[in-house]
Amino acid sequence: QVQPVQSGGGSVQAGGSLRLSCAFSVNTYSQYCLGWSRQAPGKEREVVAEVRSDGTTSYEDSVKGRFIISKDMAKRTHYLQMNSLKAEDTARYYCAAGAWSEGHCTFISGWGQGTRVAVSS
Repeated sequence: QVQPVQSGGGSVQAGGSLRLSCAFSVNTYSQYCLGWSRQAPGKEREVVAEVRSDGTTSYEDSVKGRFIISKDMAKRTHYLQMNSLKAEDTARYYCAAGAWSEGHCTFISGWGQGTRVAVSS
């Protein structure tokens, strides 16, 4: 599989916004899922947002109401709009694409190269 290619990210003050993009090349199944995860220093990676082929989304509790995941399948790209950023959002963010089955997303593309997001308070 070809690793997704990410763009966006950077440094921002608390309360600011950033947008991440993920261009993927893996062939998607009829039931697919696209997602973002993050890993902060000293912490385990956590999935923060998913969007599925039916348009439904899910978010990790700490980002609900602030982050928005979206997709443009014509461009084979998905996005993470991050608003009202907090210092605790500081992490390396990764994206992937996968298959959605029986209520579970299996990321098959491999995670992207990661992009750094740093939020200063």
